[in-house]
Amino acid sequence: MKRRNFIKLTATASAIGLLPGQMSHALNIGKKYINCDISNRKLVLIYLGGGNDGLNTIIPLNQYDLYSNLRPTIKISDSGSNSFINLDSSLDDNQQVGLHPSLTGFKNLYDSGFLRILQGVGYPSQNKSHFASTDVYNTGNDGNSWLNGGNSGWIGRFIESYYYDLVEQSFPIGVEIGSKTSSLGFHGAEEHGLSLNIEGQDASGFYSVLSGLGGEAPSYIPNSHYGEELQYIIDNDQITTLYSEAISNAFNSGSNSASYEDSDLSNQLKTVARLISGGLESKVYLVKLIGFDTHNSQVQGQSDIQGRHNDLLTELNNAVTSFMDDISNQGFQDDVVGLTFSEFGRKAKENGNLGTDHGEIAPMFVFGNVINGGVSGTNPDLTEATAENNFQLETFQYDYRETFGTLLQDYLGADNNAIDSTFFNHTSNESFAENKISELVKPEFSVEENCFSNTLSSPNSEEKYFRISPNPFQTEIKIINPDYDNDILYEIYDLNGRLVKSGNSPVNKSIKIDNIMNGIYIIKIKFDNRVENHRIIKSS
Repeated sequence: MKRRNFIKLTATASAIGLLPGQMSHALNIGKKYINCDISNRKLVLIYLGGGNDGLNTIIPLNQYDLYSNLRPTIKISDSGSNSFINLDSSLDDNQQVGLHPSLTGFKNLYDSGFLRILQGVGYPSQNKSHFASTDVYNTGNDGNSWLNGGNSGWIGRFIESYYYDLVEQSFPIGVEIGSKTSSLGFHGAEEHGLSLNIEGQDASGFYSVLSGLGGEAPSYIPNSHYGEELQYIIDNDQITTLYSEAISNAFNSGSNSASYEDSDLSNQLKTVARLISGGLESKVYLVKLIGFDTHNSQVQGQSDIQGRHNDLLTELNNAVTSFMDDISNQGFQDDVVGLTFSEFGRKAKENGNLGTDHGEIAPMFVFGNVINGGVSGTNPDLTEATAENNFQLETFQYDYRETFGTLLQDYLGADNNAIDSTFFNHTSNESFAENKISELVKPEFSVEENCFSNTLSSPNSEEKYFRISPNPFQTEIKIINPDYDNDILYEIYDLNGRLVKSGNSPVNKSIKIDNIMNGIYIIKIKFDNRVENHRIIKSS
């Protein structure tokens, strides 16, 4: 098939789904809506791999002299053809910023009210290793511990805890494009999911290629460990074929209504738009733009913006602009929210090699018709970047999970249980359902509380009295309420309603639970003639 007849994926596309075997019985407790149809809503996550330089992406104009002193060679000029784009003169002085001159499309989105900039995004104990910080972002942790799980990803846990009723559908709940490997972010606590590698193939022929790879499954499955492994392989093959058919059908039915340049990210987002246009009901898309580790060649020379960073931001700008035009032209602009994120930022001071070294905080862009345009937070305080702290900007204003959590609840409608199962702030012992960015989603598009509920709440109680930590857990949990002094009774049930463990325990004390299989359970807490239910996840 010739290139003009399809959009060839520039790297690997992976359709991430959860195997139905152990979870089919969970459908009866899945999230259901009454007169609140938001089923078409989707997130598109754009990963800027390598650590994007936030200070040259969003220039702090109220500290431009200090910025220039820290970056005399690589600074973005305040005059001439390569000067920054003044974002919004009506903002407060400490929010006055200039956009990198390549971000003309982002400026147009902002002026249209469809772009919000989040300043100083990070997490409590920032790790400046690419691998470690990427794992923190993927798993939903904070750099202090792996209490949210080190082997599962926040997207996977979100899918497990929120999209139960979609697990056995014929489409993948999540789709990755742009990498040969599947993101840890999609690994569930119960099932690690399924990655469909279509590197070098076109989405149109995805199903025809995969469906011709194997023969019929064996008719006899022995009752043994070997039989279990064989059944697992058969299930994988069947779900792979099912998902690949959905992807091919959606791609062939879909279309694009905007012009895209021939770049890696543009081709990825072009494919996403066409899949959505073709009716693919996947909820979370992840695309990637790699190369932001700009230790050198960030610019070509003094007062010259040309270089690797400019090339990357130009590709980002053009791809997002075309994508937004595409979905708007096709009429599903209210159904998609996009955001950019990077594992960390760069130092405030240039490194002498026309580049910058690993830093901590970085900005996020959140965009879409439903997004409330503006700027959240203030410009980073450049005075904290000194020789004593290796010229780092260390003060983060927004935990990255605040952004994700806000969108999961206010845009996708996730209940508090789903948010807490996805990630919990174990450093402050706070739920991200109670710590959201209120101005992120426009009020007319924000999901009202009567459209979601704590699906496992006690019938007579709207709020939870206890909290379970950690959740997911490996061998122990604590039932926590600092203000409760009496013992409680607890019962743990699997999703078939079978009692697997029970006992009594003081609150705030460890309860050992190491003799049950990995999976999702319901713990029933009995106290003071009351009953409270929680969903808990046992993982390895």
